[in-house]
Amino acid sequence: MTVTAIASTTHEEIYRVEEASAGLLGFIAIHSTRLGPAAGGLRMRPYASEEEALTDVQRLSEGMTYKNAAAGLTLGGGKAVIIGDPARDKSPDLLRAFARAIESLDGRYITAEDMGMSPSDMGVLAEETRFVAGLADGEFASGDPSPITARGIFNAICTTRAHKHGSRDLGDVTVAVQGLGHVGWYLCQFLTEAGAKLVVTDIDEARVEQAIAEFEVKAVPLDEIYGVDADVFAPCAIGGILNAQTIPQLKADIVAGGANNQLATAADAAGLHARGILYAPDFVANGGGIINVATEIQRIRDRKGFVAEKLQALDETMASILIQAEAADVSPAEMAIATVQARMASSSKAA
Repeated sequence: MTVTAIASTTHEEIYRVEEASAGLLGFIAIHSTRLGPAAGGLRMRPYASEEEALTDVQRLSEGMTYKNAAAGLTLGGGKAVIIGDPARDKSPDLLRAFARAIESLDGRYITAEDMGMSPSDMGVLAEETRFVAGLADGEFASGDPSPITARGIFNAICTTRAHKHGSRDLGDVTVAVQGLGHVGWYLCQFLTEAGAKLVVTDIDEARVEQAIAEFEVKAVPLDEIYGVDADVFAPCAIGGILNAQTIPQLKADIVAGGANNQLATAADAAGLHARGILYAPDFVANGGGIINVATEIQRIRDRKGFVAEKLQALDETMASILIQAEAADVSPAEMAIATVQARMASSSKAA
């Protein structure tokens, strides 16, 4: 296996990981360890190129720094990606090889489940590295973080609705959900229980049919989800989907979802703001998963109590960001970054 350091002016450490015999090619990025060891999930996707994967891991790891800070965790930001189709290319040998690369970093990066991975995959990683969380069993096992992530996103939708329209009630509210993976699915469940009407889309047609049967949702083709006549747009798939092409199509006046790096560029936050669309910053809205994983990393026995406390604090942070952004007439994305940067600076001074 070859682990090669890549020079960076934006990240503390970046590594290219390759083991040809296992079909492994991927990257690990440590953005910041200012608040603690870098924590963030391992993602597997069929990236079109190494450059695309490297760009993604850098953006995702930076997002984890902000996410962990927003959630009030003593963890820094990191991320890992593997190039490949998880349905076809993932194997125990590939996972074990990548785990050895993680182990070689001696705890500066701690991984967990993300897109294309499962708790059972984390178990395979644990055969070769101590620095993995999101396990299905064990004394401090936190399991699948998706339900907690979805709960945080559900809270964010309620909070943005309350800020925009004065009520957290979702009865008769229409939500367009983009992506029916683990997080999107649980979000649909919570929204349905709250009385919301759903319009969904996903690349997996079988998953869409299952959602229609279970939640009585309306389904639309992938490209039509942006223009759906909805109150809330909830992106829960890949990042970069809020851009100059999609923002003009939106009919919803709130965007709150689970995808990481939803904004293609910083200018797109201003584009939403200019249109009067209230944006729930993604790294605040989707912080529930890492809160859940943190209980395992930090070996917290009262997991339910810790998660409930941190989710409540995260919701209060979201509400505060929305209030401050409105007062300053800026995008909540801009205010969210300023908020977490202030927290990190305060932590550094205290240290």
